[in-house]
Amino acid sequence: MHQKTRRIALLGLLFAVSLVLSFLEGLIPPLPAMPPGVKLGLANIVVMYSLLCLDFRSALTLTALKGLSAFLMRGAISACMSLAGSLVSVLAMEGVVLFSRAAKKGRKVDFLTLAMTGSIGHNLGQIGMSVLLLKTTVAFYYLPVLLISGVVMGVVTGSTLRVVMPHIQRLQLRGENGRRQ
Repeated sequence: MHQKTRRIALLGLLFAVSLVLSFLEGLIPPLPAMPPGVKLGLANIVVMYSLLCLDFRSALTLTALKGLSAFLMRGAISACMSLAGSLVSVLAMEGVVLFSRAAKKGRKVDFLTLAMTGSIGHNLGQIGMSVLLLKTTVAFYYLPVLLISGVVMGVVTGSTLRVVMPHIQRLQLRGENGRRQ
């Protein structure tokens, strides 16, 4: 299979996985103690994977596709909120990846740091978009809640990525070893 075709197919699969994770996350009832608007962000696991195992361009492509799907399924406001959060998140996570690789000279990126940065970045992007859409700074009052929840949810998604990553890498190796020449 040509490299470009393979990349498109992989991005399509990753996008499908992110949609399924978003759907499954929507089935989880809100916990009584959870503040309004706080979500796990399971689809971010796919973006983190693409940043770590593919490249920044792939992560941006998935982010754009997620924003487009939010527009098609939930409307323009949801798409704006999704894109703002996702773009800030992926840019912040790319910064962590670049800094980590430069500082640690090729050592692996810490999944928890990456996930917490992405989660907090997503919340900051959404707060920023809320301020723009509402034309008031009142949304900033919710920032402490979102920063704390960003850390907590980042720990959850980072831990999930840590558990899942070895299995994904095994699948990748099988796919590369088993392909036809």
